[in-house]
Amino acid sequence: MINLEAPIVPWKGMGGIKLYSHINEFYSIIEQYGKQPKLLGKYLIRYEIDNSLDLWFNLLNGKLFKITATSNYNGTLFNKIRVGMHIDEVLKIEPSFEYDDFEEVYCSSKGIFIETDPVEHTVLWISVYVKELDNEDFERGNW
Repeated sequence: MINLEAPIVPWKGMGGIKLYSHINEFYSIIEQYGKQPKLLGKYLIRYEIDNSLDLWFNLLNGKLFKITATSNYNGTLFNKIRVGMHIDEVLKIEPSFEYDDFEEVYCSSKGIFIETDPVEHTVLWISVYVKELDNEDFERGNW
């Protein structure tokens, strides 16, 4: 079961779900709460779970490589940062975030992406991911 109050932990997970978990562990959650999956490229897939989490898997190795907290997720990052806050508050709490113009997200070398609303400048989602995301053979599942 997903805990929507659980902390968001970089490099580890959120909602009681751990990065690197295998897709077969989520069959019942995906069947019950998941929307139609979205294929990203040839080997990456995203499942939206009840407007609370997105689960991102590599289909070649079956591993969970990214988890995204969305609008209904109430847990916090670093005990303070949450979906819905203004980005100025986030940057005061955690100055390691830098805006990536190409990806149009705030990135931290601590293993976090944050996307903001372009008008309101509030946090739309918070993602944690595996360290291997930037590896050359990441998509091939060699991690």
